Amino acid sequence: MLSVEGIEAWYGAIQALKGISLDVNQGEIVTLLGANGAGKSTTLKTITGLLKPAKGHIKFMGQEITRREPEDIAELGIACVPEGRHIFPGLSVMDNLMLGTTPWKGASKPEIKKHLDRVFQIFPILSEFKDHLGWTLSGGQQQMLAIGRGLMSNPKLLLLDEPSLGLAPVLVQEVFKVIKEIQKAGTTILLVEQNARMALLIANRGFVLETGKVALTDTAANLLNNEQMKAHYLGAHAHVREARQRRQAEPRATTA
Repeated sequence: MLSVEGIEAWYGAIQALKGISLDVNQGEIVTLLGANGAGKSTTLKTITGLLKPAKGHIKFMGQEITRREPEDIAELGIACVPEGRHIFPGLSVMDNLMLGTTPWKGASKPEIKKHLDRVFQIFPILSEFKDHLGWTLSGGQQQMLAIGRGLMSNPKLLLLDEPSLGLAPVLVQEVFKVIKEIQKAGTTILLVEQNARMALLIANRGFVLETGKVALTDTAANLLNNEQMKAHYLGAHAHVREARQRRQAEPRATTA
């Protein structure tokens, strides 16, 4: 479905991607892993057209999309749920969801309602809060809204950038369960995630990035048992990250 071949990308004088190659087959969950600054989010930006690569090729469903505009790529069936959720603060939950239909030109009201019902079935809380302003939702609910908005474009390929960031462990479990359900329903997923263990538990394959290069790639099961992965991404570092996520999710005490 997706083929990324030898992509090089720069931010000014800084080279962010140094010949990245990866592929995603239809029906898979493929995860991109690596430390901060490894090039994971930058890879998604090149796929969606937000960043034009200096070298290399990107093909989607056999069609070259390397330097096409983001709106054209979205119309082909690629949706991205960005890191940080980016909920539009002055809009209701329903309005945020309907913005997701923008790339889906010519859709009838029954078609849109069908996909809206699907989103509400996956995330019942969004139906309950559909008239609330998006920014008033909790962090976990905003993440559900961001994913729901991505699904409203009826994507063939869904890109997820750090969906578990800042969420309490119980919500992390819920988000990954939903991601697996979305795949089972027929949507292919490319998942960028620092929670390597959770990502590999639901993925088919994984690519590990280090300083803008693919350092390791294998099936998810093999990566879970890989000694290099255990040492750098599945051991103490994972516990530190999870503890940080718990602290971010905890309500802060206030003083009178």
